[in-house]
Amino acid sequence: MNKLLESCWYSHCRIRFLLVPLSLIFFLLVACRRLAYRVGLFRVRRLPVPVIVVGNLGVGGSGKTPLTLRIAQWLAELGYHPGIISRGYGGRARAAMPVRADSDPARVGDEPVLLARRAACPVWIGRKRVEAGRQLLACHPEVDVLVADDGLQHYALDRDMEIVVVDGLRGFGNGWLLPAGPLREPIKRLATVDGVVVNGGNPADFNLPPPRFAMRLSGATFCNLRDPTQTTVAADFAKRRVHALAGIGHPPRFFDHLAGLGVNVIPHAFPDHHVYTANDLPAGTLLMTEKDAVKCAAFAPPDAWFLAVDAILPPGLKTLIDHTLKARHGPQTA
Repeated sequence: MNKLLESCWYSHCRIRFLLVPLSLIFFLLVACRRLAYRVGLFRVRRLPVPVIVVGNLGVGGSGKTPLTLRIAQWLAELGYHPGIISRGYGGRARAAMPVRADSDPARVGDEPVLLARRAACPVWIGRKRVEAGRQLLACHPEVDVLVADDGLQHYALDRDMEIVVVDGLRGFGNGWLLPAGPLREPIKRLATVDGVVVNGGNPADFNLPPPRFAMRLSGATFCNLRDPTQTTVAADFAKRRVHALAGIGHPPRFFDHLAGLGVNVIPHAFPDHHVYTANDLPAGTLLMTEKDAVKCAAFAPPDAWFLAVDAILPPGLKTLIDHTLKARHGPQTA
């Protein structure tokens, strides 16, 4: 069913028109919900530190997690002590709790575990992001700014900045809201955010309000799942039969990245946040994303590797974040 819907979202499909009435109902629900928060029918809660929200308009991955990591790094460079909160999508947990590098992805979600492994700051999850933020701050009083990963539509949490990531390859699909299209909010919502980041594309190709920034993912080193200190490079896979696994929002992005490194692979695409078992892993050399690796490390064979990637962005976004926080909260003090 998901594959059928995606084919309608990103290509011509007659079934889409059957779903348009449902999309109109969804639009009304989205508009009414946002209005309810705006007029005070639903309560918006303010945390005692600035909050930067990273999100997107559509369903599926667009690069929010690498951008969240980069923003947390920038904040530390600017003299802040950041913390990260996330919903914990794909995990069983509902209550707010901390995430550590060795946390169970089945409980807290795969992306939060990745954040905890890569970010040099506290990471908490919770279906109620406000509660997750409060508990993080209670346990880490040094934290003076929060980054909310995938929090654009979580209006119960007040925010100082909104940064939206757009998939530079797929864009906004057919431009319709769910279920006829991939969008959770109308495209005009971008006019209200503080910055738009295009991942893997040229911002000039989209009709986006400024300020807008280009982002690309860079990575060429592969780490072994069993022993991440053991690394290798793409050239070492040249004469091997290589399988590539990707359970992310848009698996072809990972396969194309490998092709760009000169690695010819047999691709195996899985749904986003797929719960892997040992039976999902084909025999032979395996390459996968870092997000998938956190779920496969416990049963991975010796010849399994993940590619760590980093978000590359222009310094203008870092400057925008710095100026916005200073304008609203004053200069940072040590």
